[in-house]
Amino acid sequence: MRQLSANIVLVGFMGTGKSAVGRVIAQKLEFHFIDTDDVIEQTSKAKISDIFAEHGEDYFRDLESQAVKSVALMKNQVVATGGGVVLRSSNIDLLRTGGPIFCLNATPKAIWDRVRSSRSRPLLRGPEPLKKIEILLDKRAPYYALADHQIETTGVSVDRVADEIISYIE
Repeated sequence: MRQLSANIVLVGFMGTGKSAVGRVIAQKLEFHFIDTDDVIEQTSKAKISDIFAEHGEDYFRDLESQAVKSVALMKNQVVATGGGVVLRSSNIDLLRTGGPIFCLNATPKAIWDRVRSSRSRPLLRGPEPLKKIEILLDKRAPYYALADHQIETTGVSVDRVADEIISYIE
């Protein structure tokens, strides 16, 4: 395993490629890959969509903050976060202590094309999901702007995005 004694943190809206890119980076650098959504599902023994349905978004965000605390100070990991992790500044502060934060970006249409077949996106349930993506992206833009680096993923291969991120840290 390569020793950088830091994490690589990926934030961004759902469907921007955080998990796919994170896995490739982890493989290339021989890091561990961890997805905070997976941590939440493992510790709560429930699917995220069920957590939203049964307990609401605020409860989920509390679980998300707990997941961030559990992974933030580990080393040599690629951490993919949920799209709303940036909504709490304490999450970003903790994640930044572990390493640089990269925000993956994509157009609303590209995001919708990537997630439209998924049934596990609770924030996109209901009418006009593309419009909802646009609204949520606008609302979260100031939070995503706090990342150390912005990486565009629309029309770019997962490998190329991963290589771009690796080039920043080498």
